[in-house]
Amino acid sequence: MAAANESITLKRNQLIASALSKHLSLHSGTSLSECRGDDIKSLYVNILKSSGKWSQQKENDEVMKWIDFAESFPVDTSACFNALNGLNQHLALKSVLLGNGVTPSEADVIVFSVIHSSVIGLSHSEKEKLTQVMRWMDYIQHKETFVDPAERILLEKPAFEPLLQSTKAVAKIEVDSNVKKSMQSTKNTEKPDAEHSRKKSDAGKKVTEKESVQEKKKPAQTEPAEKEKEVSVSLLNIQVGLIRKAWKHPSADSLLVEEIDVGEAKLRQVVSGLAKFCTPDELMNRHVVLITNVKPGKLRDVASEGLVLCASNGDHSVVEPLLPPEGAKIGERVSFSGFDGKPEDVLNPKKKQLEKITPNLFTDDKGVATFKGIPFMTSGGPCTSSIPKASIK
Repeated sequence: MAAANESITLKRNQLIASALSKHLSLHSGTSLSECRGDDIKSLYVNILKSSGKWSQQKENDEVMKWIDFAESFPVDTSACFNALNGLNQHLALKSVLLGNGVTPSEADVIVFSVIHSSVIGLSHSEKEKLTQVMRWMDYIQHKETFVDPAERILLEKPAFEPLLQSTKAVAKIEVDSNVKKSMQSTKNTEKPDAEHSRKKSDAGKKVTEKESVQEKKKPAQTEPAEKEKEVSVSLLNIQVGLIRKAWKHPSADSLLVEEIDVGEAKLRQVVSGLAKFCTPDELMNRHVVLITNVKPGKLRDVASEGLVLCASNGDHSVVEPLLPPEGAKIGERVSFSGFDGKPEDVLNPKKKQLEKITPNLFTDDKGVATFKGIPFMTSGGPCTSSIPKASIK
């Protein structure tokens, strides 16, 4: 048993040495023979020293915490699942363990290398219970090049299919409408000649009554169009932004203040209720999606010029900002297929436009952000969240 555990530890250290060397683009890494007696912390330090880059590195407390996690990760297969379950809960709030939004860090590389062999050995049912871990590992193995293709974690990812149902429904409505108009026209031409022989006074009276009825119907005909306009997502100006700076609100423990780049000459200051779910450091340099045409105001005496859209689970115990895809451009407007209207310059709070739209914002079972099932689209693809079937506000 001891020999088997030593073999597993050596294999983990070898993968860490190889992975860190590639991640840090080092010209020289620790040789595999040197991995046998090292703990992970010593291995990490030796790799940096052997490359001559140690002087450029500072010991990061957060990295060291994850190294402690990696060193305490069970070798025994039966005990691994509980440790992975704890990691799964942590990743429900983050795209990566450490880093600038979506950029893998040394901590991600080390933890991935340590748990890799354990995750490969899990059953299908066990993998289904670790959705966040599986999502994270799939992301890391595609961002980094240290994993052999034959040893990659296999993750089933359903292909995205555009929603065509709404288009078909509209086409059906138009056909039905045209058929009704045709039938009505035929009926009008087949009226008995007795209709045309009525007295002029009666005809004049009918014309007057008909005009009166039409005038009464006009408000009813325009009302649905106005109602549809009020709830259309096209009223919102939703843009891709990059958080340049974040800090705690000076007088509210539950609030954070962010300065967000949306491609304008001046950064936008936004106040968000994210203090319980994210630290300012975790938001720094993170791409987000925000509504930029809400009416500017103040939250506890601090000015706010936008609304960062976040996904939330059922009991609001897990909340995270929506994540634009890689390749999405700062400042570009998020679009929705079939909704091409022009956004309001500034939303009118009295009309409660936002309140009528947000109940239709949610993530689907794959974590794709949608309005009534239609994805939030950018030039790089759809916006997403690690929280499936979540409300978006």
